[in-house]
Amino acid sequence: MTDPQNPSAPEPPQQPASQPTAPPPADAPAPPAAPAPGYTAPAAPGYAAAPPAYSAGAPAYSAAPPAAYGAPAGAPVPGKTLGIVAFILSFFVQLIALILGIVALVQSRKAGAKNGFALAAIIISAVLMVLGIILFFALVVPLLTFSAEVLQACQAVDFSGTVEVRGLPVDCSTVSR
Repeated sequence: MTDPQNPSAPEPPQQPASQPTAPPPADAPAPPAAPAPGYTAPAAPGYAAAPPAYSAGAPAYSAAPPAAYGAPAGAPVPGKTLGIVAFILSFFVQLIALILGIVALVQSRKAGAKNGFALAAIIISAVLMVLGIILFFALVVPLLTFSAEVLQACQAVDFSGTVEVRGLPVDCSTVSR
């Protein structure tokens, strides 16, 4: 049995029950007295003190290492799955990914956690949306205005023959009215 006040002390060797114990010699030093309840031995220099003994109702120390800064211990990060979904969608459906990424980031921030996938989804979807708008105005709008010019030029010649629009010959018989 170990001493509850000093759990690191080795257990004294037990005598077999069949052998009688001899009384200590008369000149032997007296055994040390038991420490008073609540007493803890001072730590030797350079060594950490032994943890104090606790009563049955006190909380026990956890053997697990502490959680990383900003991360809840053992609990899943709220919005993490939504952030991953938003990250994947940010390459295909930017507006939906932007909304889901913002929702996931807000959920994570309220819980005090970081969510890199949600932040990446917001950045990627915003950049791709801006690039899509630029490409729309750089490619689609000129094509729409070109077809309007073709239609006007063909109307002028009553949709017969060939006209030249922006240096390109266009057969008006292929243009629908």
